Amino acid sequence: MSRRSHPSSPDSSPREAKRQKLEYAPLTADDYKNGLMLAPMVRSGALPTRLYALKHGAKLVWGPETVDKAILHTTRVVDPVTGVVAYHGKSKPIFTCHPVERPFLIYQLGSADPALAVQAAKMVQQDVAGFDLNCGCPKPFSTHAGMGAALLSNPDLLCSILTALREAMPPEITVSAKIRLLPSQEETLKLVERIVDTGISCLTVHCRTRNMRMREKATIGRLREIVEFVERMGKGVAVIENGDCLGYEDSKRVRQVTGAHSVMIATAAEANPTCFSPTPLKDLEMTFVPGYIRLGKYLNNHWTSTKFCATQFQGAHDKARRSDLKTLREAIVHAKSYEDIEAHVAPWTGEQEFAEIVEAIEKRGGQRAPPIPLEDVVVAPLDAIQDNGELKDVTTTELMVPSLELANKEATSPPSLLGLEIPPISNSGEAIAVQ
Repeated sequence: MSRRSHPSSPDSSPREAKRQKLEYAPLTADDYKNGLMLAPMVRSGALPTRLYALKHGAKLVWGPETVDKAILHTTRVVDPVTGVVAYHGKSKPIFTCHPVERPFLIYQLGSADPALAVQAAKMVQQDVAGFDLNCGCPKPFSTHAGMGAALLSNPDLLCSILTALREAMPPEITVSAKIRLLPSQEETLKLVERIVDTGISCLTVHCRTRNMRMREKATIGRLREIVEFVERMGKGVAVIENGDCLGYEDSKRVRQVTGAHSVMIATAAEANPTCFSPTPLKDLEMTFVPGYIRLGKYLNNHWTSTKFCATQFQGAHDKARRSDLKTLREAIVHAKSYEDIEAHVAPWTGEQEFAEIVEAIEKRGGQRAPPIPLEDVVVAPLDAIQDNGELKDVTTTELMVPSLELANKEATSPPSLLGLEIPPISNSGEAIAVQ
């Protein structure tokens, strides 16, 4: 851990450095519409990844799920040099964020208790724009205590948590939920109706059931009826699609099929956080990874968190040869600290990377929509959609062909990059799988 692992508290610091200059209106349901969103991802949703996603066109970013009890036992500290806000547990930061992302940051909460959920939300509400209840994660660390996807079978508890959050939070803080599909459409619509009636601003639907895994294709065709159902309720709630979107261009297909107000990207963003742009970066080992590592060090992001994220990055290769990139990959895999990778990513400040991110965010001019907005699409008629939920128009679906392998890979399997087996990394740094 570097010398800035436990910086001064905001009360004792002369200033909180690098506060954003622009003022943003409170988040509303409309802000959840017409955008591409970074999904909540444990470990992969680290602060540097969220900042780069915003730089390259994400409208809003979700932080990784943080369990209510975990955040309640933390101390909030502010780094006087970088402005990073860290909620420190006994041995590591449980959650980190930065003021520049606050207008766009949705804090995802893991909870199975309305009172604890409210306490946890009050702990961090000064640093986020909204709260999202995790009702869809099927992993044991989330479901073992009745959280995550376990809430889908306990709608009374699910809705009581959302109601408690909405009543406790000030109106400028939004409340949303992220669910999975239930086995039947009838069951799903009944649950959706109850959730919308709690007063949420947004509902994200991961178009897989609890028992489906990432290697199984998302059933996005089921979402159209859900979107129309929510719109008929007349409460202005945004519906976001999650599942198998590969980036900016592919989001057109997803919106045409589903009619969703926005699209959330997970796996593709884990591999390339610039996928929110119409022109995502290629040759990431040269154009992205070194800067990501420099930014991680500048923001004092724990090395194991930065290392984990860096080993996930992969994308199209244009000018670089695979043999030219192997050296950096090997260095990252074997590095045990930032110092071990220094020769491959110098100069070592990271300030330039951060300044470019701030500049890109400021270009939004106080608006949450990125400078390059989503193109308008026309929702496809039902007879233009195949039974598997894909469009019959080949010219539209061909956008997804190059990356099908990425979309269908099992998220929990260790990646193999350039023939390198990446060893497991312990949950350190900003790994939020706290039980």
